[in-house]
Amino acid sequence: MPSPPVADEPRYLNRELAWLEFNSRVLDQADDPRVDLLERAKFLAITASNLDEFVMVRVGSLKLQAAGGGGRRDPAGLTAREQLQAVANRCHRHVGRQYKILADDLLPQLAEHRITRVDLNQCSERMKAAAEQHFRGDVVAVLSPQALHDRRFPMLPGLGIHLCVELRGVAELTPQNMPQILPAGEALPGSAQDEDEPQFAVIPLGRTLPRIVPLPAEKPVSDSSADDAGDSSPSPHEPSFNYVLLEDLVSHFVQDFFPGREVVQCKPFRITRNADVELREDGAGDLLGGMEEVLESRRLSDVVRLEMDGSASDAIRNYLMESFYVDPDYVFRMEGPLDLTYLFGLHGAKGFDSLRNETWPPQRSPAVDPAEPMFASIAAGDIMLLHPYQTFDPVVRLIEEAAIDPDVLAVKQILYRTSRDSPIVAALKRAAERGKYVTAIVELKARFDEARNIEWAREMEQSGVQVIYGIRGLKTHAKVCIIVRREPHGLVRYVHFGTGNYNEVTANLYGDVSILTKDEVLGTDATMFFNAVTGSSHPQPLQQLAIAPLTLRSTVLELIRGETERSRQGQKTHIMVKLNALVDKEVIDTLYEASQAGVKIQLNVRGVCCLRPGIPGLSESIEVVSIVDRYLEHARVLYFRHGGDPQIFISSADWMPRNLDRRVELLVPVNDPAIRRRLREMLQLHFRDNQNAWSMQSDGSYERISPEKKQKRVRSQESLYRKAVKAFQGRKGLQPSTQSVFEPHRARE
Repeated sequence: MPSPPVADEPRYLNRELAWLEFNSRVLDQADDPRVDLLERAKFLAITASNLDEFVMVRVGSLKLQAAGGGGRRDPAGLTAREQLQAVANRCHRHVGRQYKILADDLLPQLAEHRITRVDLNQCSERMKAAAEQHFRGDVVAVLSPQALHDRRFPMLPGLGIHLCVELRGVAELTPQNMPQILPAGEALPGSAQDEDEPQFAVIPLGRTLPRIVPLPAEKPVSDSSADDAGDSSPSPHEPSFNYVLLEDLVSHFVQDFFPGREVVQCKPFRITRNADVELREDGAGDLLGGMEEVLESRRLSDVVRLEMDGSASDAIRNYLMESFYVDPDYVFRMEGPLDLTYLFGLHGAKGFDSLRNETWPPQRSPAVDPAEPMFASIAAGDIMLLHPYQTFDPVVRLIEEAAIDPDVLAVKQILYRTSRDSPIVAALKRAAERGKYVTAIVELKARFDEARNIEWAREMEQSGVQVIYGIRGLKTHAKVCIIVRREPHGLVRYVHFGTGNYNEVTANLYGDVSILTKDEVLGTDATMFFNAVTGSSHPQPLQQLAIAPLTLRSTVLELIRGETERSRQGQKTHIMVKLNALVDKEVIDTLYEASQAGVKIQLNVRGVCCLRPGIPGLSESIEVVSIVDRYLEHARVLYFRHGGDPQIFISSADWMPRNLDRRVELLVPVNDPAIRRRLREMLQLHFRDNQNAWSMQSDGSYERISPEKKQKRVRSQESLYRKAVKAFQGRKGLQPSTQSVFEPHRARE
């Protein structure tokens, strides 16, 4: 028997710190000189966006736990307060590294390639004049400063950029120097205060004005050197993009808002509000109305983080901290521009294709003939689409064709997240308007997509779609669409199962799997599942599908334990799993048990992994890798050797308590042998990646995997794309046109 783990070693890693470790791996892409420059800037923006959501949700949740007592310990043995402290320390280190990469590497390199952030204090008169013209023409009429009295801030939105202005001097109210109509009962800033007392105003920048303000194609004076001190204009053959950020522009001309006053300092700041506001469904008779209240509550929730310019005075810092009641541990002084998501805008700058990734256009599937209906293609055999290497268009096409096909009787679909101008929602509305029986489960509780889903739900209802607003007490996260079609031999169910959302935009960015089938058993199971969800009833036993929160957990545990038992009997065993997150304690314990029985376990976990691999006597046969590359790895795929008769599944569920116990999820078996083979090859390829893969260590840290001497370089995402290209080209090569003469249709004589 293997020896037990050392007693003082925790069996599980902390979820929050594991997530921050993942975001650090994304940040490593921004710090990797092998990555194209604008892609590095985009990765830095992604880490900032990721951290915003983490603070809103996870830190917000910990704050609530700590306020409620916070004595309960997580599986890693930490209380809520201990987690808050550890997270704050890790976040400060992470933010420091973000801004070091930006200041020391990215901004200088971008400037070398003529993408330059302009300092209005050190630029040409031409640039300064253009900035002033934009300010006076487009900015000053939109923005309004607001005086601050007794720390009564206006209701500022979270994640927006605002300017805090420290003022001095008593203003004399005259028609000439009154810049705006003040709210009733308010005095002009400083008019009722002692002249020496710090006085403050705030200018919310809002979301109407673009944050990146282009300036003329001319280099700032500060960038000139002795070698190019003459003509600073760029060559007409070289692209150039100079810009100033909105907060810098307004700060430079801020005196215009306060005539007769001395502006001591004007510094940008940003607040993050707690977004861990959930609906109390036991008291919500109207879910849609309740979700609107949740959105409003989120807008007014407590501030959990304060970010400000690093050079802000202590007076501004203390004033903001005390006004928003922010924990000092969650006050961040930034040595650079706030909200690095502005770098997404730079990534799209025109004329700089050489600084971006080589384009990988999604390929058409060789199994889908664009000249015939999708129903015919699916009838010929199950189809697997590997996104984004293969286009999501067949899924959209299937639903669009169903909307106008006279033989389609019904469409049933779950929508968790969709795009802003969703063609799938449009097709469902069209189908209902044509008299088809259309039912859509729209998950109103999909975090940060609530407002859009409420809008879609209302629009679809107006078109005649039967809309179900999710399920009481659960989030509906399964990805399934069922189309019932009348055919000569009877009714046929065409089904799409997926690991990703019905969002054609993110399907170009997220690695996911789609399976299109008319398998009779899966179609029957899917219909029974859907009807049970919409009818608030217990589903009858299903033949092949497993459902969370009813049977998915037990099925996964049974599959793992099956490999464990076979290993104990001396059989060859193997588990390969691809997930976004592995957090669930019971699943981790079952994997530990399998490892102790000698099962070979390979886990490809993109984000959070609370399991500790490679510990003697506990998890020494478990390997964990994480791949961070140009596409976000989002698919959930499970492989079990199963005594030489491999079982492979796709799923909408990660292995987290929320997915297994508090969400409606699906685990779908893959029945087609060719598709099983393709998925197994994909899993194996990920474990051979030595370019963008990271190996998890037993302490929760990660080491980048590099090829050994003379070992072939393998980048799994690139290999999958090249395979998709080859597959489609092979299809075209096997089916050349047999028509050698073009014969036009002519009008009847």
